[in-house]
Amino acid sequence: MDDLVNRSLRVVIADDQALVRSGFGMILAADGIEVTAEAADGAEAVAAVRRTRPDVVLMDIRMPEMDGLEATRRIMAGGASETRVLILTTYDLDHYVYAALTAGASGFLLKDVTPEHLVAAVRLVRAGDALLAPAITRRLVERFARRDEAEPDVHRDLSGLTPRELEVLRLLATGLSNAELADRLNLSPTTVKTHVARILSKLGLRDRVQAVVLAYETGLIAPGSPADRPPGSVSGR
Repeated sequence: MDDLVNRSLRVVIADDQALVRSGFGMILAADGIEVTAEAADGAEAVAAVRRTRPDVVLMDIRMPEMDGLEATRRIMAGGASETRVLILTTYDLDHYVYAALTAGASGFLLKDVTPEHLVAAVRLVRAGDALLAPAITRRLVERFARRDEAEPDVHRDLSGLTPRELEVLRLLATGLSNAELADRLNLSPTTVKTHVARILSKLGLRDRVQAVVLAYETGLIAPGSPADRPPGSVSGR
């Protein structure tokens, strides 16, 4: 862990557009982030991860030969436990992005992301957190959770969670931050952080994104239900 903290942040950029790769690369390099490799398709991305063992992969979802979804699956199944995947997409989110999150991606970025947000997102994910925009994530999960009959249902035993942990997971699935959870539950931020860490550990989840997806897929929270919307939000598109 000390080696991870002390060495520079290392990133692989996978996108079939050379201009996107070079632009993102320049932004990251200007902030002292090392781009270990670029990839024009999913197969190249998987090979680059195996070769360079980066901290983060910026993964385009739509690429020739092998798309970002299959590449994410292979990376997550390949034992690269310290590597996190951030999906690159347009605002028109689709089933592939949702499937990538269930495959183990730690979040997604819109391709028109600002340089400051790009750098912050990569650093956030490298630190072990998940990157999700609550409103977009809820919209994405609502649209696709438990809708694809061709894919096997996710079976995960929630009985090991305490009543408080179930409550935290249910609220976490609405996109609340740790600070917002603490305020809602009248707990300290440190206590909430401990609850979240225990939930992820007990359920074998990598991060908060997978926790959100799991809460919907297990039926803990129903798409479109009042509990799915933070206070003050309005329903509808």
